[in-house]
Amino acid sequence: MTDVSRHDGAASQPTQRVRLVDVAREAGLSKTTVSAALNGTGRLSPEVREKARETARVMGYRPNATARQLRTGRARLIGYMVGELADTPWSFLESPYFARLTAVTAATALKRGYAVVLLPAGSLQSEWAGLPLDAVVVADPVTGDPIVDDLLAARIPVFSDRSVEGRPGAYWVDVEAGPAVCGTLDHLLEQGARRPALVLLDSPTRFHTEVLAAYRDWCTAHGVAQRVVRAADPGNGPVVRAVETALAGDGEGPDRVRPDALFVVAEASPPLVLEAARRQGYEVPGDLLLVCVSEDVTAEHTEPPVTTLSLQPREIAEAGIELLVAVLEDGRAESDGMLVPTRLDVRASSVRRPQREWTSLPPT
Repeated sequence: MTDVSRHDGAASQPTQRVRLVDVAREAGLSKTTVSAALNGTGRLSPEVREKARETARVMGYRPNATARQLRTGRARLIGYMVGELADTPWSFLESPYFARLTAVTAATALKRGYAVVLLPAGSLQSEWAGLPLDAVVVADPVTGDPIVDDLLAARIPVFSDRSVEGRPGAYWVDVEAGPAVCGTLDHLLEQGARRPALVLLDSPTRFHTEVLAAYRDWCTAHGVAQRVVRAADPGNGPVVRAVETALAGDGEGPDRVRPDALFVVAEASPPLVLEAARRQGYEVPGDLLLVCVSEDVTAEHTEPPVTTLSLQPREIAEAGIELLVAVLEDGRAESDGMLVPTRLDVRASSVRRPQREWTSLPPT
């Protein structure tokens, strides 16, 4: 029980909530004027609007969320979960990609007047059914996860990747994994690579399935032997072990064939990937061309700097929230979606031929 006693023995009283009429009285304005100023409506001078807002801020005024929910039918709460990491509910914040996706989603939503509620992936319906959620973002849902079905059955709009395309009440923002993979492999081929290996997370998400299919199709089209090594789990440890396995090559002794390029799609620290290559006896980029799918800023500061394929989490999050607001506030009923281009930032780790400066290749 909360202790409400004062040090002098007398019971303290709860602090009264500041009301809109209190702000109006303090500012010397009408209640209607203050309401319009705080809601960004009405024909008010900049001076009057600023006076009302500053008075409300100083007094600690907060709108009555319960009354607003009754008036609008919305709590302005958005659920957020990462389906890919259901077994380790909060570990996605350790991933530079998901950390940025989550942060931008929350910041963009707040600017539009919505708060984000983090939910553990794989939640039971009983854990979220009682929350007044206006919508739920399900990042990277895994095949067979019932969470999307449960949310749609509860008439809660779902925002996810393209795996929900065409489902009533579901909306999506995604990247085209196939063109991104092929563009990266084309870049490695242009730099002289003939034996590119792929390190991929062992995950049933749409993204990882498309990456693998694109890699296999590209290798077949170019007559290149395939070498795919899957990381059993996300995280630096499992991915680095998969990198070492991929770089060990095929065969034994003098017949061993080692890759001359490595495309790491499973997220790992670029400095750790570079160190793993050196432990296997590779010089980058002399013996091995290297590209990592990564949002880790350390890639720019390694020696050599590591080429990265960015999946553009900021752009995905911002586009997703704008689509969400259009659905919730503008009454858009039809299921819809959009594609965000990826970006290949070419740096020294994947370039053997002289180049004046490293640049971002055109979006794929």
